[in-house]
Amino acid sequence: MKKPFLLFLMIWPAILPAQEKKRARDYGVVIGVMRPGPLNSITDVAGVKVGHTTLIKGDSVRTGVTAILPHGGNIFQEKVPAAVYVGNGFGKLAGSTQVNELGNIETPIVLTNTLGVPTAMNALIGYTMQQSGNENAQSVNAVVGETNDGYLNDIRGRHVKEEDVIAAVGNARGGPVEEGVAGAGTGTICFGFKGGIGTASRKLPASLGGYTVGVLVQSNFGGALQVDGVPVGEQLKKFDFSDRLLQDVDGSCMIVVATDAPLDHRNLLRLAKRAMLGLGKTGGIASNGSGDYVIAFSVAEGLRIPHSGQSSTVSQTLLQNDAVSPLFMAVIEATEEAIINSLFTARHTTGRNGRQMEALPLNKVIPILQQHNSIRP
Repeated sequence: MKKPFLLFLMIWPAILPAQEKKRARDYGVVIGVMRPGPLNSITDVAGVKVGHTTLIKGDSVRTGVTAILPHGGNIFQEKVPAAVYVGNGFGKLAGSTQVNELGNIETPIVLTNTLGVPTAMNALIGYTMQQSGNENAQSVNAVVGETNDGYLNDIRGRHVKEEDVIAAVGNARGGPVEEGVAGAGTGTICFGFKGGIGTASRKLPASLGGYTVGVLVQSNFGGALQVDGVPVGEQLKKFDFSDRLLQDVDGSCMIVVATDAPLDHRNLLRLAKRAMLGLGKTGGIASNGSGDYVIAFSVAEGLRIPHSGQSSTVSQTLLQNDAVSPLFMAVIEATEEAIINSLFTARHTTGRNGRQMEALPLNKVIPILQQHNSIRP
């Protein structure tokens, strides 16, 4: 039985270039010890939807929009508990202060490029005010995150329009999520390779509550890449602050965490903090100019917050502190794998001024992982 498998491992790198880019687990890269959900995606959390608008135009527009909806109803009228953790604050995460002050989110979450944030806010405000039931709304806290895709994209052209944001919200669906060069990840760079959108999930066993944690990332940062603990960047001789590669490591990473566990703002903030540990496990360093933010929310039944409550008090069932440690482990693993998926599924991209960004060379990466016994049959 061993010989055919070894032969397969020997010929696998040779056939990788001819194959469609796949996710890490499709190559036998299994990160962590917890089981993923059925789709290994943020959409494994019931009700969560994701939509993209991808803008690839001419030789210089490489950008887009990604929308994450906690549920398919009127989010303004049925807010969800949420928290924002700032890993490094060099960024423009609109709406974050109200999320942490009131402990909830009342619009879809939109990710785009740095200079697209005002446009996305306008679009989300208009979208929310036009929804049935919101006719009297006079304040809307639009939540919009960003990374800077200016290396590959003509970011100063401000090509993201309000209709692009509305389209991403409108086409948000459950099910598999497009990764890599898609939506807000169209023009991003990660560890000196093409980055993008990535997602993953973990499902706790029934004995620990059976809860699901899903993560979606917009990867656009630097450091020294590690895949499942293997120093891939070092072995490829491509990593930051070395004699061989002295490049700008700034860029940012947006991390969105969803769960069906009954967590309020306080424990969602604790959950969000742990996601940064997942970023660190990939070799990310949260550099000076990198805006690294985590937005976490819960869709647990009974925790939605009505916009106009009939009572001055609320009664909720929440997890005790002692029960959240498994969720911490789950979010660390899912964040790590989501980032790696963003790299594995990305493709070579040519952008502004003819600039080239190579996709992660899997024909070199897989043999390195094999040498470290990090490929499972």
